Amino acid sequence: MKWIEVYLQEVERRLPEKNREDILLEIQSTIQDMLPENPSETDVKNVLQELGDPVKLAHGYSEKPLHLIGPRYYDLYISLIKLILPIAITVSLITLLAENIIGNVEETSLIGMILSILGKGLWLILSVGMQVFFWITVIFALIERVDFSAEYEESTPSRKAWTPEKLRKVSHTPRKRAIPQWEVYGAIIWTAIWATVYFHADQLLGIYENQGEGMSFITPALNQDVLLSYWPGIVLVIGLEIALALYKLLKKEWSKDVVWFNTIQELLSIGIFVWIITDERLFQSAFINYISDLFQWNSAQVADGLAWRIAAIFIIFAVWNILDGFIKYKKGVKKTKLTNEFSP
Repeated sequence: MKWIEVYLQEVERRLPEKNREDILLEIQSTIQDMLPENPSETDVKNVLQELGDPVKLAHGYSEKPLHLIGPRYYDLYISLIKLILPIAITVSLITLLAENIIGNVEETSLIGMILSILGKGLWLILSVGMQVFFWITVIFALIERVDFSAEYEESTPSRKAWTPEKLRKVSHTPRKRAIPQWEVYGAIIWTAIWATVYFHADQLLGIYENQGEGMSFITPALNQDVLLSYWPGIVLVIGLEIALALYKLLKKEWSKDVVWFNTIQELLSIGIFVWIITDERLFQSAFINYISDLFQWNSAQVADGLAWRIAAIFIIFAVWNILDGFIKYKKGVKKTKLTNEFSP
């Protein structure tokens, strides 16, 4: 039976060594049971055709996944790459600016500074991108090989056939109340941007002047020591914003819990930022004097005016975000009441 021998050989080449013999005996026994008493060559071919591709048959006995990232974790894997990669690149580029812009602006022309930062930035994007891709891939590949749970029915040969009854277990999200993924990713990227700028404010925010050979950094606008003294509050705000974004990603809709989480986060954040902005030591005296001389204003009025104008902008945006959350939730509730009348 040359056909059977060659078939078994093709299976054997791909079987794990420790239980290869047992598996081969099992397959051989299955073939013999499927054949008639005096099988012809056609009978043998029909049985082997029914068993299928020997490569796929051998893979079915493999104890390890034959893919790097399987279907169980693939969507999460891609989502995390899309989430983490732009954040890592954004933080890295802002840090690059904070570390290089002042020295480059003072020592070389504006064109030279831009070209230098572009060159370093492109290499940084490539380096950060490769590291993020590598480490996330390694982590998921390890998870794929140590997770032996059988919760994922799609990857098991004995999975139950899909029926419409399974739709009862899927929660319906009204379109008006749905939270798109870009909104979540955008929120996390924005958090990364403002947090990086906050901790490098004395190198990024200030007065720049064109002094012939290029832009020069005259003076920082904010006192970095004062900003750093509020670090516990800032860490709390960052943590709340990331937690809210991840909770939105999990819930995928403006539910009552998400609305109240968003409200609490906005109120706490605005309270902390107004507290920081109204600190009399926040603005550098050189920055205040520069603005005063430029517009012929009183120094005290400049400091108070800037502080409360910035605070007012923060408050307006916070109130708008809170109201926007409630509006989206209420619209979704009306839609849900209508669709529930027709639900099974």
